[in-house]
Amino acid sequence: MPEHLPNPPSWTCTGCGREWPCATKQSQLLAEFGGARASLAVYLGSCLVAAAEDLPTVPLPRVRLRFLGWLPRARI
Repeated sequence: MPEHLPNPPSWTCTGCGREWPCATKQSQLLAEFGGARASLAVYLGSCLVAAAEDLPTVPLPRVRLRFLGWLPRARI
């Protein structure tokens, strides 16, 4: 199976060529981090900062949605 890793500065997936994190990587990250939602958010937040610097022409709200918008929300 190909690894679905980020490929800066374009931030495409090395495994499938889609925007990273692709759907496959999202599933892998959820499994890898388990219930540690905050840790996953911190990791993705650091990726978001790097991607925002590498992709200055992409609007920041779109970058934020791409990196954090797919995360499951906590149930209250």
